[in-house]
Amino acid sequence: MIYAILGALVIGLSLGLFGSGGSILTIPVLIYLLDHPDKVAIAESLAIVGSIAFVGSIPYALAGHVKWRIAFVFGLPGMLGTYLGAWISSYVAGYVQLIVFACVMLLAARSMWIRSGRKSNEKLEPPTEPHRSTLKVGTDGLGVGILTGFVGVGGGFLIVPALVLLGGLHIRRAVATSLAVITLTSASGFWKHLHVLEESGLHVNWRIIGIIVTIGVVGSFGGRILNSKINQHALQRGFAVFLVIMALFILVKESATRLGHSTQNTSTQLPEGDPQ
Repeated sequence: MIYAILGALVIGLSLGLFGSGGSILTIPVLIYLLDHPDKVAIAESLAIVGSIAFVGSIPYALAGHVKWRIAFVFGLPGMLGTYLGAWISSYVAGYVQLIVFACVMLLAARSMWIRSGRKSNEKLEPPTEPHRSTLKVGTDGLGVGILTGFVGVGGGFLIVPALVLLGGLHIRRAVATSLAVITLTSASGFWKHLHVLEESGLHVNWRIIGIIVTIGVVGSFGGRILNSKINQHALQRGFAVFLVIMALFILVKESATRLGHSTQNTSTQLPEGDPQ
């Protein structure tokens, strides 16, 4: 239980400090600290990410920062994509999902490293050129949704830039709107994953989900308080390096595990020698 509490605090603090990135730690916490099966951890991650995003979106929504039209244009195809991603995952081994997840962590690390290199007065602004069509925004939402459903992450590091560059939103509105999108897509993916797990005789741990969500939300508020007191550039670069190390750990571990299984299977299939 102590691992669940510590993991939830780290997830919440990182969400409060960076505004994203915390959800990408959920799966490693569930698998490597709490020893949950990979398929179960991916489903639980969507429940945790969606719940924390929902709570986090409430203050933004009350303040009028959520652009609901963009949220639905991006989010509804995203819900379909998340459902499809969860459905595709039922035909893929769990270690394949983890390898893809590790690659997503590397993308997130790259995004955070680039963000850390911006000057404090430099902001990501909407493009001046004409925005892409609603169909294009929805198509991108579908693609991000498929990735979300397949690997079990919120995808905020992909959604926020997409909302700025495609939807023409200011960064603050993009962050607020992305939380609404993550809530929608995570709910869709989690619902499908529940059915996939049920067909395999597996079940999520609702108690662990509740603990991590509760402590994660509290931790996120603590992270926001610390946000103004810590050197953001150094912190973001440090977190980006941590994500790279964690991604490499997952790749090495899963590759070694698969190699071990292959060697074991090969040895069991070898014919026994002639007793002569």
